[in-house]
Amino acid sequence: MGDFWVFGYGSLMWRPGFAHVEVQRARLHGFRRSLCVRSWVHRGTQEHPGLVLGLDRGGSCIGLAFRVPIELREEVLAYLRERELVTRVYLERTLPIKLSSGGTATAVCYVVDRGHEQYAGRMDAGHAAEIVATSHGQSGPNDEYVINTLEHLNALEIRDHWLEDVGRRIRPEQG
Repeated sequence: MGDFWVFGYGSLMWRPGFAHVEVQRARLHGFRRSLCVRSWVHRGTQEHPGLVLGLDRGGSCIGLAFRVPIELREEVLAYLRERELVTRVYLERTLPIKLSSGGTATAVCYVVDRGHEQYAGRMDAGHAAEIVATSHGQSGPNDEYVINTLEHLNALEIRDHWLEDVGRRIRPEQG
């Protein structure tokens, strides 16, 4: 067994928090970036949940793939599990990705568990924007989370038209 890859589609792209030896732009087919996870702590409350990103079924997602040396496998997986699996709304999967170099690899990915109570489902941009604009949690306003995500995606030259539509609806002056 050699080095392994980790696929990031949200904050893992700009704040991976683990050692890696290579980063490539990558596409994951069969899943899309979506505000499909109800946030009860960081960007909302149980009474008024916010929305955070998850990888949901359908479409494809452009993100970053991080190559991790095999000798760091257990350390990195322990870190990722502590970070991503706190409430078990995400499922750890190993899925095929297409690397920008033209090759393919399998990568550790965290996809949303559609059976979990925090799964919000698919919604239109208008509905998502209404929730995001009015939610606030321990880590701050939900709209700041979405705008920060969009700013980072823009810096990485990664387009996400649906998320951009949500952003325009919550902060029209930035559209």
